[in-house]
Amino acid sequence: MSPLPAANRYDAVLIGGGVMSATLATMLSQLQPDWSILVLEKLDTVGSESSDMWNNAGTGHSALCELNYTPARPDGTVDIAKAVQINEQFQLSRQFWSFLVEKGVLARPGDFINSVPHMSFVRGGDVEFLRTRYEALSQHPLFAGMQWSDDHAEIGEWAPLLMAGRAPGERVAATRAEAGTDVDFGSLTTSLFAGAAADGVELLTGHSVKDLRRRGSGWSVVGESATGGFQVATPFVFVGSGGGALHLLQRSGIPEGQGFGGFPVSGQWLRCTNPEVIAQHAAKVYGQAEVGAPPMSVPHLDTRYSHGTRALMFGPYAGFSPKFLKKGSLLDLPLSVRPHNLLPMLAVARDNVSLMTYLGKQIVQSMDQRIEALKVFYPAAREQDWELLTAGQRVQVIKKGPRGGVLQFGTELVHAADGSVAALLGASPGASTAVDVMLRLLAQCFPAHQEAWRERLTAMVPSYGTKLSEDRDLLARTFERTRDALQLVA
Repeated sequence: MSPLPAANRYDAVLIGGGVMSATLATMLSQLQPDWSILVLEKLDTVGSESSDMWNNAGTGHSALCELNYTPARPDGTVDIAKAVQINEQFQLSRQFWSFLVEKGVLARPGDFINSVPHMSFVRGGDVEFLRTRYEALSQHPLFAGMQWSDDHAEIGEWAPLLMAGRAPGERVAATRAEAGTDVDFGSLTTSLFAGAAADGVELLTGHSVKDLRRRGSGWSVVGESATGGFQVATPFVFVGSGGGALHLLQRSGIPEGQGFGGFPVSGQWLRCTNPEVIAQHAAKVYGQAEVGAPPMSVPHLDTRYSHGTRALMFGPYAGFSPKFLKKGSLLDLPLSVRPHNLLPMLAVARDNVSLMTYLGKQIVQSMDQRIEALKVFYPAAREQDWELLTAGQRVQVIKKGPRGGVLQFGTELVHAADGSVAALLGASPGASTAVDVMLRLLAQCFPAHQEAWRERLTAMVPSYGTKLSEDRDLLARTFERTRDALQLVA
Protein backbone atom coordinates (compact mmCIF):
# COMPACT_ATOMS: atom_id res chain seq x y z
CA MET A 1 0.00 0.00 0.00
CA SER A 2 1.54 3.32 -1.07
CA PRO A 3 1.71 6.27 1.32
CA LEU A 4 -0.92 8.97 1.00
CA PRO A 5 0.09 12.07 -0.99
CA ALA A 6 0.97 15.03 1.20
CA ALA A 7 -1.71 17.16 -0.50
CA ASN A 8 -4.59 14.80 0.40
CA ARG A 9 -7.48 16.59 2.07
CA TYR A 10 -10.56 15.08 3.69
CA ASP A 11 -13.66 16.59 5.26
CA ALA A 12 -13.17 14.35 8.31
CA VAL A 13 -10.37 12.08 9.51
CA LEU A 14 -11.12 9.40 12.12
CA ILE A 15 -8.23 7.79 13.99
CA GLY A 16 -8.72 4.24 15.23
CA GLY A 17 -10.52 1.25 13.74
CA GLY A 18 -12.77 0.34 16.67
CA VAL A 19 -16.52 0.52 17.19
CA MET A 20 -16.46 4.24 18.06
CA SER A 21 -14.89 5.31 14.76
CA ALA A 22 -17.03 2.77 12.91
CA THR A 23 -20.17 4.30 14.45
CA LEU A 24 -19.13 7.87 13.65
CA ALA A 25 -18.04 6.99 10.10
CA THR A 26 -21.41 5.33 9.48
CA MET A 27 -23.34 8.29 10.90
CA LEU A 28 -21.40 10.87 8.91
CA SER A 29 -21.78 8.88 5.69
CA GLN A 30 -25.55 8.87 6.24
CA LEU A 31 -25.74 12.55 7.23
CA GLN A 32 -23.30 13.96 4.68
CA PRO A 33 -22.95 11.61 1.67
CA ASP A 34 -20.92 14.29 -0.12
CA TRP A 35 -18.19 14.41 2.53
CA SER A 36 -14.83 12.71 2.05
CA ILE A 37 -14.12 10.63 5.17
CA LEU A 38 -10.88 8.82 6.01
CA VAL A 39 -10.36 6.26 8.78
CA LEU A 40 -6.80 5.39 9.83
CA GLU A 41 -6.02 2.22 11.83
CA LYS A 42 -2.50 1.24 12.81
CA LEU A 43 -3.17 -2.51 12.99
CA ASP A 44 -3.80 -4.69 9.94
CA THR A 45 -7.44 -5.33 10.83
CA VAL A 46 -10.24 -3.28 12.38
CA GLY A 47 -11.87 -4.04 15.71
CA SER A 48 -8.78 -5.85 17.01
CA GLU A 49 -8.24 -4.00 20.28
CA SER A 50 -10.99 -3.26 22.83
CA SER A 51 -13.75 -3.93 20.29
CA ASP A 52 -12.62 -7.53 19.71
CA MET A 53 -15.02 -10.11 21.13
CA TRP A 54 -12.45 -11.76 23.40
CA ASN A 55 -11.19 -8.40 24.70
CA ASN A 56 -14.45 -7.20 26.28
CA ALA A 57 -17.47 -8.56 28.13
CA GLY A 58 -19.85 -8.16 25.19
CA THR A 59 -22.60 -7.10 27.56
CA GLY A 60 -25.14 -4.84 25.93
CA HIS A 61 -24.73 -2.53 28.91
CA SER A 62 -28.25 -1.48 29.85
CA ALA A 63 -27.87 -1.70 33.66
CA LEU A 64 -30.14 -4.73 33.87
CA CYS A 65 -27.53 -6.68 35.85
CA GLU A 66 -24.56 -4.41 36.62
CA LEU A 67 -24.73 -3.67 40.34
CA ASN A 68 -22.13 -0.89 40.23
CA TYR A 69 -24.61 1.29 38.31
CA THR A 70 -27.03 1.26 41.27
CA PRO A 71 -25.06 2.32 44.37
CA ALA A 72 -26.59 2.10 47.81
CA ARG A 73 -27.21 5.38 49.60
CA PRO A 74 -26.29 5.85 53.28
CA ASP A 75 -29.96 5.42 54.26
CA GLY A 76 -30.14 2.00 52.60
CA THR A 77 -32.07 3.07 49.50
CA VAL A 78 -30.64 2.55 46.02
CA ASP A 79 -29.81 5.29 43.53
CA ILE A 80 -31.02 4.17 40.07
CA ALA A 81 -30.22 7.40 38.16
CA LYS A 82 -27.06 6.00 36.52
CA ALA A 83 -28.85 2.78 35.59
CA VAL A 84 -31.67 4.70 33.91
CA GLN A 85 -29.17 6.85 32.01
CA ILE A 86 -27.19 3.87 30.71
CA ASN A 87 -30.35 1.98 29.71
CA GLU A 88 -31.55 5.05 27.78
CA GLN A 89 -28.18 5.19 26.02
CA PHE A 90 -28.31 1.54 25.00
CA GLN A 91 -31.80 2.01 23.56
CA LEU A 92 -30.25 4.58 21.19
CA SER A 93 -27.75 1.94 20.04
CA ARG A 94 -30.57 -0.55 19.43
CA GLN A 95 -32.44 2.02 17.36
CA PHE A 96 -29.43 2.92 15.22
CA TRP A 97 -28.53 -0.72 14.59
CA SER A 98 -32.16 -1.45 13.69
CA PHE A 99 -32.13 1.42 11.19
CA LEU A 100 -29.02 -0.04 9.57
CA VAL A 101 -30.56 -3.53 9.46
CA GLU A 102 -33.68 -2.15 7.80
CA LYS A 103 -31.51 -0.34 5.23
CA GLY A 104 -29.52 -3.49 4.53
CA VAL A 105 -26.24 -2.01 5.84
CA LEU A 106 -26.16 -4.67 8.55
CA ALA A 107 -27.43 -7.77 6.79
CA ARG A 108 -27.44 -10.37 9.59
CA PRO A 109 -28.08 -9.00 13.08
CA GLY A 110 -27.40 -12.43 14.58
CA ASP A 111 -23.74 -11.96 13.62
CA PHE A 112 -23.34 -9.26 16.26
CA ILE A 113 -26.28 -9.29 18.69
CA ASN A 114 -28.15 -12.11 20.42
CA SER A 115 -30.70 -12.36 23.21
CA VAL A 116 -29.10 -13.46 26.47
CA PRO A 117 -30.90 -12.91 29.81
CA HIS A 118 -29.09 -10.59 32.22
CA MET A 119 -28.91 -11.66 35.85
CA SER A 120 -27.56 -10.25 39.10
CA PHE A 121 -26.48 -12.81 41.69
CA VAL A 122 -25.54 -12.16 45.32
CA ARG A 123 -24.97 -14.06 48.57
CA GLY A 124 -25.29 -13.44 52.29
CA GLY A 125 -25.51 -9.82 53.37
CA ASP A 126 -25.94 -8.52 49.82
CA VAL A 127 -29.38 -10.14 49.47
CA GLU A 128 -31.19 -7.19 51.02
CA PHE A 129 -29.33 -4.77 48.76
CA LEU A 130 -30.42 -6.74 45.70
CA ARG A 131 -34.01 -6.83 46.90
CA THR A 132 -34.00 -3.06 47.37
CA ARG A 133 -32.43 -2.62 43.95
CA TYR A 134 -35.06 -4.84 42.36
CA GLU A 135 -37.92 -2.98 44.04
CA ALA A 136 -36.58 0.37 42.79
CA LEU A 137 -35.80 -0.74 39.22
CA SER A 138 -38.81 -2.96 38.54
CA GLN A 139 -41.16 0.02 38.98
CA HIS A 140 -39.38 1.93 36.21
CA PRO A 141 -40.67 1.47 32.62
CA LEU A 142 -37.19 0.74 31.23
CA PHE A 143 -36.85 -2.22 33.62
CA ALA A 144 -40.36 -3.64 33.42
CA GLY A 145 -40.48 -7.41 33.52
CA MET A 146 -37.46 -7.88 35.78
CA GLN A 147 -37.82 -10.96 38.01
CA TRP A 148 -36.58 -11.58 41.55
CA SER A 149 -35.95 -14.80 43.47
CA ASP A 150 -34.20 -16.06 46.57
CA ASP A 151 -35.35 -19.62 45.93
CA HIS A 152 -32.58 -22.10 45.08
CA ALA A 153 -34.79 -24.14 42.77
CA GLU A 154 -36.00 -21.16 40.75
CA ILE A 155 -32.53 -19.65 40.42
CA GLY A 156 -31.34 -23.10 39.34
CA GLU A 157 -33.93 -23.07 36.55
CA TRP A 158 -32.69 -19.68 35.39
CA ALA A 159 -29.00 -20.64 35.53
CA PRO A 160 -28.25 -24.25 36.52
CA LEU A 161 -24.52 -23.72 37.04
CA LEU A 162 -25.14 -21.23 39.84
CA MET A 163 -26.78 -23.91 41.97
CA ALA A 164 -24.78 -26.98 40.94
CA GLY A 165 -22.95 -28.15 44.07
CA ARG A 166 -24.08 -25.20 46.22
CA ALA A 167 -24.81 -25.80 49.91
CA PRO A 168 -28.62 -26.07 50.39
CA GLY A 169 -28.68 -23.58 53.25
CA GLU A 170 -26.63 -20.84 51.63
CA ARG A 171 -28.48 -17.54 51.42
CA VAL A 172 -28.55 -16.33 47.81
CA ALA A 173 -30.71 -14.15 45.58
CA ALA A 174 -30.91 -13.23 41.92
CA THR A 175 -32.74 -10.99 39.49
CA ARG A 176 -33.35 -11.83 35.84
CA ALA A 177 -34.19 -9.69 32.81
CA GLU A 178 -35.03 -11.45 29.55
CA ALA A 179 -34.37 -8.27 27.56
CA GLY A 180 -30.59 -8.64 27.97
CA THR A 181 -28.25 -9.04 25.03
CA ASP A 182 -24.78 -10.25 24.13
CA VAL A 183 -22.97 -8.09 21.56
CA ASP A 184 -19.95 -9.06 19.49
CA PHE A 185 -18.54 -5.58 19.01
CA GLY A 186 -15.71 -6.86 16.85
CA SER A 187 -18.15 -8.32 14.34
CA LEU A 188 -20.29 -5.17 14.54
CA THR A 189 -17.24 -3.00 13.86
CA THR A 190 -16.30 -5.02 10.77
CA SER A 191 -19.86 -4.84 9.43
CA LEU A 192 -20.16 -1.11 10.08
CA PHE A 193 -16.94 -0.37 8.24
CA ALA A 194 -18.03 -2.58 5.33
CA GLY A 195 -21.25 -0.59 5.05
CA ALA A 196 -19.44 2.73 5.40
CA ALA A 197 -16.96 1.73 2.69
CA ALA A 198 -19.87 1.02 0.35
CA ASP A 199 -20.99 4.60 1.02
CA GLY A 200 -17.57 6.02 0.12
CA VAL A 201 -15.70 6.06 3.44
CA GLU A 202 -12.01 5.31 2.92
CA LEU A 203 -10.41 2.93 5.42
CA LEU A 204 -6.65 2.43 5.61
CA THR A 205 -5.20 -0.19 7.94
CA GLY A 206 -1.50 -0.40 8.75
CA HIS A 207 -1.39 3.40 9.08
CA SER A 208 -0.18 4.71 12.43
CA VAL A 209 -0.85 8.35 13.34
CA LYS A 210 2.05 10.00 15.15
CA ASP A 211 1.10 13.66 15.39
CA LEU A 212 -1.69 16.21 15.09
CA ARG A 213 -0.61 19.69 14.02
CA ARG A 214 -2.72 22.83 13.85
CA ARG A 215 -3.00 24.24 10.34
CA GLY A 216 -5.11 27.41 10.43
CA SER A 217 -8.63 26.39 11.46
CA GLY A 218 -7.95 22.74 10.66
CA TRP A 219 -5.43 19.98 11.25
CA SER A 220 -2.58 18.15 9.63
CA VAL A 221 -2.60 14.44 10.51
CA VAL A 222 0.90 12.99 10.32
CA GLY A 223 1.86 9.33 10.46
CA GLU A 224 3.63 6.42 8.91
CA SER A 225 2.87 3.10 7.24
CA ALA A 226 5.00 0.20 6.07
CA THR A 227 5.78 2.09 2.86
CA GLY A 228 6.63 5.47 4.33
CA GLY A 229 5.26 8.58 5.96
CA PHE A 230 1.98 10.28 5.16
CA GLN A 231 0.24 13.55 5.89
CA VAL A 232 -3.36 14.59 5.31
CA ALA A 233 -5.26 17.82 5.92
CA THR A 234 -8.73 18.07 7.41
CA PRO A 235 -11.00 20.54 9.22
CA PHE A 236 -12.11 17.81 11.67
CA VAL A 237 -10.32 15.00 13.51
CA PHE A 238 -11.84 12.35 15.78
CA VAL A 239 -9.39 10.44 17.98
CA GLY A 240 -11.11 7.15 18.77
CA SER A 241 -8.05 4.99 19.23
CA GLY A 242 -8.91 3.55 22.65
CA GLY A 243 -6.06 3.85 25.12
CA GLY A 244 -3.96 5.46 22.39
CA ALA A 245 -6.27 8.48 22.32
CA LEU A 246 -4.62 10.16 25.32
CA HIS A 247 -1.25 10.53 23.61
CA LEU A 248 -2.78 12.07 20.49
CA LEU A 249 -4.97 14.37 22.58
CA GLN A 250 -1.80 15.58 24.26
CA ARG A 251 -0.06 15.98 20.89
CA SER A 252 -2.91 18.19 19.68
CA GLY A 253 -2.08 20.75 22.35
CA ILE A 254 -5.68 21.89 22.82
CA PRO A 255 -6.23 23.51 26.23
CA GLU A 256 -9.29 21.31 26.84
CA GLY A 257 -6.93 18.33 27.08
CA GLN A 258 -4.92 19.83 29.93
CA GLY A 259 -4.94 17.86 33.17
CA PHE A 260 -6.05 14.54 31.70
CA GLY A 261 -4.06 11.41 32.46
CA GLY A 262 -4.71 7.70 32.22
CA PHE A 263 -4.48 4.67 34.51
CA PRO A 264 -4.18 1.40 32.55
CA VAL A 265 -5.83 -1.79 33.82
CA SER A 266 -5.29 -5.11 32.06
CA GLY A 267 -7.47 -8.18 32.35
CA GLN A 268 -7.75 -11.91 31.90
CA TRP A 269 -10.67 -14.30 31.35
CA LEU A 270 -11.35 -17.94 32.00
CA ARG A 271 -12.97 -19.49 28.90
CA CYS A 272 -14.79 -22.80 29.18
CA THR A 273 -13.55 -25.62 26.93
CA ASN A 274 -16.20 -28.20 27.88
CA PRO A 275 -19.23 -28.13 25.51
CA GLU A 276 -21.40 -29.90 28.09
CA VAL A 277 -20.81 -27.13 30.63
CA ILE A 278 -21.34 -24.39 28.03
CA ALA A 279 -24.70 -25.90 27.07
CA GLN A 280 -25.96 -25.66 30.67
CA HIS A 281 -25.64 -21.88 30.96
CA ALA A 282 -27.56 -19.24 29.00
CA ALA A 283 -27.22 -15.93 30.83
CA LYS A 284 -24.91 -13.08 31.76
CA VAL A 285 -24.62 -13.22 35.54
CA TYR A 286 -23.04 -10.28 37.36
CA GLY A 287 -22.03 -10.20 41.02
CA GLN A 288 -20.64 -7.67 43.47
CA ALA A 289 -17.14 -6.27 42.98
CA GLU A 290 -14.47 -6.85 45.58
CA VAL A 291 -13.51 -3.93 47.81
CA GLY A 292 -11.18 -1.65 45.85
CA ALA A 293 -11.93 -3.26 42.48
CA PRO A 294 -12.57 -1.02 39.46
CA PRO A 295 -16.07 -1.34 37.94
CA MET A 296 -14.65 -3.07 34.86
CA SER A 297 -13.53 -5.90 37.18
CA VAL A 298 -16.99 -6.80 38.46
CA PRO A 299 -17.06 -10.63 38.26
CA HIS A 300 -19.48 -12.19 35.81
CA LEU A 301 -20.23 -15.59 34.30
CA ASP A 302 -21.16 -14.89 30.71
CA THR A 303 -22.73 -16.65 27.78
CA ARG A 304 -21.14 -15.29 24.58
CA TYR A 305 -21.89 -15.77 20.88
CA SER A 306 -19.31 -15.72 18.11
CA HIS A 307 -21.00 -15.94 14.70
CA GLY A 308 -23.65 -18.24 16.10
CA THR A 309 -21.35 -20.38 18.24
CA ARG A 310 -22.04 -20.26 21.96
CA ALA A 311 -19.21 -19.78 24.45
CA LEU A 312 -18.86 -19.32 28.21
CA MET A 313 -16.47 -16.98 30.00
CA PHE A 314 -15.77 -15.95 33.58
CA GLY A 315 -13.87 -12.97 34.86
CA PRO A 316 -12.33 -10.60 34.41
CA TYR A 317 -9.27 -10.93 36.59
CA ALA A 318 -7.63 -7.53 36.77
CA GLY A 319 -3.94 -6.88 36.39
CA PHE A 320 -1.58 -4.05 35.66
CA SER A 321 0.49 -3.19 32.61
CA PRO A 322 1.86 0.23 31.67
CA LYS A 323 0.62 -0.36 28.12
CA PHE A 324 -2.34 1.74 26.95
CA LEU A 325 -3.27 -0.81 24.28
CA LYS A 326 -3.04 -4.59 24.23
CA LYS A 327 -0.55 -4.20 21.38
CA GLY A 328 0.91 -1.04 22.83
CA SER A 329 4.25 -0.08 24.37
CA LEU A 330 5.60 -0.52 27.90
CA LEU A 331 6.45 3.18 27.73
CA ASP A 332 2.83 4.28 27.20
CA LEU A 333 2.19 5.23 30.84
CA PRO A 334 5.48 7.03 31.60
CA LEU A 335 5.35 8.91 28.29
CA SER A 336 1.85 10.17 29.12
CA VAL A 337 3.01 12.06 32.22
CA ARG A 338 3.09 15.82 31.67
CA PRO A 339 3.52 18.78 34.04
CA HIS A 340 -0.19 19.58 33.66
CA ASN A 341 -1.38 16.09 34.68
CA LEU A 342 1.26 15.18 37.25
CA LEU A 343 -0.68 16.57 40.22
CA PRO A 344 -3.96 14.80 39.30
CA MET A 345 -2.09 11.52 38.79
CA LEU A 346 -0.30 11.78 42.13
CA ALA A 347 -3.59 12.66 43.84
CA VAL A 348 -5.27 9.59 42.34
CA ALA A 349 -2.40 7.39 43.56
CA ARG A 350 -2.83 8.87 47.04
CA ASP A 351 -6.61 8.37 47.13
CA ASN A 352 -6.79 4.88 45.60
CA VAL A 353 -4.62 2.72 47.84
CA SER A 354 -7.36 0.06 47.97
CA LEU A 355 -7.33 -0.16 44.16
CA MET A 356 -3.55 -0.59 44.12
CA THR A 357 -3.82 -3.30 46.79
CA TYR A 358 -6.53 -5.08 44.83
CA LEU A 359 -4.50 -5.01 41.60
CA GLY A 360 -1.45 -6.30 43.43
CA LYS A 361 -3.40 -9.30 44.73
CA GLN A 362 -4.85 -9.98 41.29
CA ILE A 363 -1.47 -9.95 39.59
CA VAL A 364 -0.05 -12.71 41.80
CA GLN A 365 -3.11 -14.98 41.68
CA SER A 366 -2.56 -18.65 40.89
CA MET A 367 -4.86 -20.72 38.69
CA ASP A 368 -6.22 -22.38 41.84
CA GLN A 369 -7.20 -18.97 43.20
CA ARG A 370 -8.89 -18.04 39.93
CA ILE A 371 -10.92 -21.23 40.03
CA GLU A 372 -11.91 -20.48 43.62
CA ALA A 373 -13.28 -17.11 42.45
CA LEU A 374 -15.21 -18.94 39.72
CA LYS A 375 -16.68 -21.32 42.31
CA VAL A 376 -18.47 -18.42 43.99
CA PHE A 377 -20.66 -18.46 40.87
CA TYR A 378 -20.27 -22.11 39.82
CA PRO A 379 -19.46 -24.27 42.87
CA ALA A 380 -18.96 -27.44 40.82
CA ALA A 381 -16.37 -25.88 38.47
CA ARG A 382 -13.35 -28.01 37.51
CA GLU A 383 -10.02 -26.50 36.49
CA GLN A 384 -9.63 -28.85 33.50
CA ASP A 385 -12.72 -27.31 31.88
CA TRP A 386 -11.25 -23.82 31.65
CA GLU A 387 -8.42 -22.00 29.88
CA LEU A 388 -6.93 -18.57 30.64
CA LEU A 389 -7.11 -15.78 28.03
CA THR A 390 -5.66 -12.28 28.06
CA ALA A 391 -8.40 -9.68 27.65
CA GLY A 392 -8.14 -6.13 26.34
CA GLN A 393 -6.39 -3.18 27.92
CA ARG A 394 -8.46 -0.37 29.49
CA VAL A 395 -7.25 3.11 30.38
CA GLN A 396 -9.32 4.76 33.10
CA VAL A 397 -9.56 8.54 32.91
CA ILE A 398 -7.66 10.69 35.41
CA LYS A 399 -8.75 14.33 35.54
CA LYS A 400 -8.52 17.35 37.79
CA GLY A 401 -10.74 17.22 40.86
CA PRO A 402 -11.44 18.92 44.20
CA ARG A 403 -8.64 17.02 45.93
CA GLY A 404 -6.21 17.47 43.05
CA GLY A 405 -7.36 14.60 40.87
CA VAL A 406 -10.04 11.96 40.41
CA LEU A 407 -10.05 8.52 38.80
CA GLN A 408 -13.14 8.40 36.59
CA PHE A 409 -14.80 5.16 35.53
CA GLY A 410 -16.67 5.58 32.26
CA THR A 411 -16.07 7.55 29.10
CA GLU A 412 -15.05 11.18 28.62
CA LEU A 413 -15.53 13.10 25.37
CA VAL A 414 -12.99 15.91 25.12
CA HIS A 415 -13.18 18.41 22.26
CA ALA A 416 -11.68 21.73 21.24
CA ALA A 417 -13.79 24.85 21.71
CA ASP A 418 -14.10 25.24 17.93
CA GLY A 419 -15.16 21.59 17.51
CA SER A 420 -12.31 20.84 15.11
CA VAL A 421 -10.93 17.92 17.12
CA ALA A 422 -12.48 15.49 19.59
CA ALA A 423 -11.04 12.59 21.54
CA LEU A 424 -12.74 9.82 23.46
CA LEU A 425 -11.11 8.60 26.66
CA GLY A 426 -12.10 5.92 29.15
CA ALA A 427 -13.75 2.52 29.21
CA SER A 428 -16.98 0.73 30.25
CA PRO A 429 -19.81 1.04 29.35
CA GLY A 430 -18.03 2.42 26.28
CA ALA A 431 -19.01 0.38 23.23
CA SER A 432 -22.61 -0.16 24.34
CA THR A 433 -23.14 3.60 24.42
CA ALA A 434 -21.26 4.39 21.19
CA VAL A 435 -24.35 5.82 19.50
CA ASP A 436 -25.11 8.17 22.40
CA VAL A 437 -21.48 9.31 22.52
CA MET A 438 -21.39 10.00 18.78
CA LEU A 439 -24.71 11.87 18.87
CA ARG A 440 -23.20 14.10 21.57
CA LEU A 441 -20.07 14.55 19.48
CA LEU A 442 -22.12 15.61 16.45
CA ALA A 443 -24.03 18.15 18.53
CA GLN A 444 -20.92 19.59 20.19
CA CYS A 445 -18.57 19.61 17.19
CA PHE A 446 -21.05 20.39 14.39
CA PRO A 447 -23.64 22.74 15.93
CA ALA A 448 -24.19 24.59 12.66
CA HIS A 449 -25.34 21.35 10.97
CA GLN A 450 -27.84 20.26 13.60
CA GLU A 451 -30.92 21.79 12.00
CA ALA A 452 -30.07 20.41 8.56
CA TRP A 453 -29.30 16.98 10.04
CA ARG A 454 -32.30 16.74 12.36
CA GLU A 455 -34.60 14.85 9.96
CA ARG A 456 -31.90 12.29 9.14
CA LEU A 457 -30.88 11.93 12.78
CA THR A 458 -34.49 11.22 13.70
CA ALA A 459 -34.71 8.66 10.92
CA MET A 460 -31.62 6.91 12.30
CA VAL A 461 -32.66 7.23 15.95
CA PRO A 462 -36.42 7.90 16.25
CA SER A 463 -36.24 8.87 19.94
CA TYR A 464 -33.44 11.38 19.28
CA GLY A 465 -33.92 14.40 21.55
CA THR A 466 -36.42 12.68 23.86
CA LYS A 467 -36.28 10.24 26.76
CA LEU A 468 -38.04 6.94 26.29
CA SER A 469 -38.56 6.65 30.03
CA GLU A 470 -40.82 9.71 29.87
CA ASP A 471 -43.03 8.39 27.05
CA ARG A 472 -44.31 4.88 27.70
CA ASP A 473 -46.06 4.60 24.32
CA LEU A 474 -42.91 5.59 22.44
CA LEU A 475 -40.88 3.19 24.59
CA ALA A 476 -43.23 0.30 23.78
CA ARG A 477 -43.19 1.05 20.04
CA THR A 478 -39.41 1.52 19.97
CA PHE A 479 -38.70 -1.62 21.95
CA GLU A 480 -40.97 -3.72 19.73
CA ARG A 481 -39.46 -2.33 16.53
CA THR A 482 -35.85 -2.87 17.62
CA ARG A 483 -36.64 -6.34 18.98
CA ASP A 484 -38.10 -7.40 15.62
CA ALA A 485 -35.43 -5.72 13.47
CA LEU A 486 -32.57 -7.19 15.51
CA GLN A 487 -34.31 -10.58 15.72
CA LEU A 488 -34.27 -10.66 19.50
CA VAL A 489 -36.64 -12.74 21.62
CA ALA A 490 -37.40 -10.02 24.19
